[in-house]
Amino acid sequence: MAGENPSNPIWSSRVAFYLATIGAAVGLGSIWRLPYLVGSSGGSAFIIVFVFACLVVATPLLVAEFAIGRRSRRSPPEAAGVVATESGLSTKWNVIGVLGTISTFMIMSYYAVVAGWVLAYSWKSGIGLLEGKTRPEIAGLWEGFLADPIELGAWHLAFIVIVAVITARGVSKGIEWVSRLRAPLLLLLLLILVAYSLTVGDVERGLNFAFAPNFAAITPTVVLAAVGQAFYATGVGMAMMLAYGAYVGKGTSLVRSALGISGSILLVSLLATLIIFPLVFHYGMDPAQGPELVFDVLATAFAEMPGGRLFGTLFFLLLVLAALTPSIAGMEPVISWLQQRGGLSRVKAVVVGCGVVWFIGIGAVLSFNLWSNWHPLGFIPATANMTFFDAMDYVGGNILLVIGAFFTSVFFGWRLSRSIVAEELEATTPFARRVCVWLLRYLCPVAILAIFASIIL
Repeated sequence: MAGENPSNPIWSSRVAFYLATIGAAVGLGSIWRLPYLVGSSGGSAFIIVFVFACLVVATPLLVAEFAIGRRSRRSPPEAAGVVATESGLSTKWNVIGVLGTISTFMIMSYYAVVAGWVLAYSWKSGIGLLEGKTRPEIAGLWEGFLADPIELGAWHLAFIVIVAVITARGVSKGIEWVSRLRAPLLLLLLLILVAYSLTVGDVERGLNFAFAPNFAAITPTVVLAAVGQAFYATGVGMAMMLAYGAYVGKGTSLVRSALGISGSILLVSLLATLIIFPLVFHYGMDPAQGPELVFDVLATAFAEMPGGRLFGTLFFLLLVLAALTPSIAGMEPVISWLQQRGGLSRVKAVVVGCGVVWFIGIGAVLSFNLWSNWHPLGFIPATANMTFFDAMDYVGGNILLVIGAFFTSVFFGWRLSRSIVAEELEATTPFARRVCVWLLRYLCPVAILAIFASIIL
């Protein structure tokens, strides 16, 4: 195999690979981010487009990333270049992995801060700090939490330490172990909370808002938001799947694996919707509340409802689990690069990588208090009011990620040797192979360019 590196670990089984990649993709994007986007983007209209985008845009891009990673057996910044050389192309195609790694690094610096929020609120809920409080008191608690850089920083550091300890144990003892543990726990918590929400919430209004067909609300803005969420939820363009693909053995169907990821994301997104919107409407709250929907609106609901302390704690623990494995996956591109190019041991690479992410994340922490009036991209009109947190999200999650995904679709769909494509997709049917390549050639580039145009214009 081209670029084979005998020192590279391999997943112990296909099940381990499936659980790890699903764990990498199914995170806060599906449980925290999607509900408030649904609430602010037309309800069912957003969900309809989101399902379509996951299946026909994100899935083939996942296949391409898996294939490039497996073919190269290299870290993401070098993966595409190895495969390009085998096809007689320039190593400049390494731009795919380089952009993805930088994008992921930037995203992880603030994603870990948000994960620190849910870790903090699982503790606050568990000790009864939210119990019996009124809406103004909950809002005041949230505002006070964001205004305290020491508390925010401590929870951010706590989450980074958890990620570092697990990641340092390697693929089999760390990533595989936590993925096997996390999958059933996440599903169990989701099902418990769905049952609770459907019992005490306003089921009719919640389900009508989320699932009653509303095609008239499908606007260009909703379409772009839904496609963008499909990228965010699956991790497309973030180099995580390039890294995990490098650990996949031959004979594993990459198309089936990608469909499994998309299907799992849709299932978790469905369950999260069933949890949140019946509760939101039962308590007369605004479904378009925004990112604070979980920490302000739902925290109030849990404070007032019967058994709210228990179920609120379970809900925030669910978010902690949702944040954990994507964070581990997000660190893997940098860690594998530090090992292969820097010659560092696994533990040293983890210390360096997680240390830098933690340090950059301090800027995201301070964005909500001491640096709230600092706008690092203030010289650009479109980003003039962005804080450091917003700027990292904008550049890493919107610009670099989207450009990397575009190059991936062009590279795999148009430039890569057809024999390599056929070999990497040999474990799937000829029809599925043709559909996948067609989507990467035609639909994916158009969708990505539309997203990019909406961002910069």
